[in-house]
Amino acid sequence: MESGIKFKTVDEYFSTLSHDSKGIMEQVRNTIKQAAPQATEVISYNMPAFKMHGILVYYAAHTAHIGFYPTASPIEIFKDELSAYKYSKGAIQFPVDKPMPLDLISKIVKFRVQQDQAKAKKKKQG
Repeated sequence: MESGIKFKTVDEYFSTLSHDSKGIMEQVRNTIKQAAPQATEVISYNMPAFKMHGILVYYAAHTAHIGFYPTASPIEIFKDELSAYKYSKGAIQFPVDKPMPLDLISKIVKFRVQQDQAKAKKKKQG
């Protein structure tokens, strides 16, 4: 990953990836799109992200893993399913030499969509 580049679009980010990383990142991207079809793609913190009312998830290519950043609460809720992966309060590392857990990514994204909609509804009610 080129450092120093400020990405303006997700496609621009993807254009800098190696062939192998790009394929894995496309799988993750498509899984998120299917789980949150109403979300829009944005670049935030120089990473691809999906947003509705707020950011749902960020994801990024690293040398040995794909970083998946769904915020803290889903990591707590799905921690049993995440036990095979390295994770911290707000980040999960999916190794690139193993199949991506697309079902788990989808579940986490759908959970984030519900959180986002509930937060927006609460805000609207004032």
